[in-house]
Amino acid sequence: MPYVTLAGTVATGPDLLRLLVVPVFAWTAVRDLATRRISSSVWIPLSLLGTAALVWDGWIAWNAGQYAWSYEFLLPTAISLGLVVPIAYLFWWIGGFGGADAKALLVLAVCFPTFPEYTLGSWTVPLETPPLGAFSFTILTNAVLVGVVLPLALAVRNAVAGRIAPVMVIGWPISWERIPDTHGSLLETPTGRTRRGLDLDALRMYLRWRGLSLADLREHPDRYRDPATLPAEPNPPTDGAVSADVSVRGDGRTLESDGDDTLPTAADDPWGAAAFLDDIDGSAYGTTPETLRDGLEVLVTEETVWISPGTPFLVPVFAGLVIALGYGDLLLGTLL
Repeated sequence: MPYVTLAGTVATGPDLLRLLVVPVFAWTAVRDLATRRISSSVWIPLSLLGTAALVWDGWIAWNAGQYAWSYEFLLPTAISLGLVVPIAYLFWWIGGFGGADAKALLVLAVCFPTFPEYTLGSWTVPLETPPLGAFSFTILTNAVLVGVVLPLALAVRNAVAGRIAPVMVIGWPISWERIPDTHGSLLETPTGRTRRGLDLDALRMYLRWRGLSLADLREHPDRYRDPATLPAEPNPPTDGAVSADVSVRGDGRTLESDGDDTLPTAADDPWGAAAFLDDIDGSAYGTTPETLRDGLEVLVTEETVWISPGTPFLVPVFAGLVIALGYGDLLLGTLL
């Protein structure tokens, strides 16, 4: 098979081409951590790059002979496209992955079906490679193992700080003032801790819809519990992103009764939570009126709240990619 030498690195042409994926995945991991938003346009050029590398790899393997074509190219490619792609789709379909996570795995299945090989002086990486296997599947298993370690690291961090709580493996406490600029979900309700509290993106959607800030709610909670103070012309809720560019009206214009007493009362719909969810186009990340009300009650009374930032899956995916390129298969190395 023909090899290309670049700055002391020896590898096939397709494997060198695949290295262009690494900085792009680094950028997506950073952006996913900061904003939880990745444009779909990122994946199109990566898919084209992966397709070009795949065709180039196939041509090299075909010319190298039957063994290289069948066992070094065709079999791992079949595993990558026939296993990783369905896994990505399945987990997206059941809600285990976000859209960007699933697209990232689809791109990796196309870009890295076979194990690359890079020679750096006397070193050849990856170090641990299975006899038969798809490199994209190794990236996925590495990402899962990294994802398992993160809660343990979070628990240690909380324990060292003296923050001992049942939710210490998935979150930490922050001031209410940081909530408007934080991604994640609340781990508290008025009755105690929970693992499925209010999504903070849904909270931002609600506040923008009403034209209010969290500080406004905290200053006048009794007023804003009353759905009669809902705006007559609500603002666009956006998608809840911290960085959303939106201007909103305040609460000066409110719903008014026509004299038939049909407006909901604070007892019927505290905070106007049901009215908000009924009015928006789509859902607020699965938020229910009860979850929204519980979250608001906590946020207008507590100075510090526990939140779970979650782990944007593109972060362990990028870590899994880097580990795979350098070390190889973590699962194989652990078992052997």
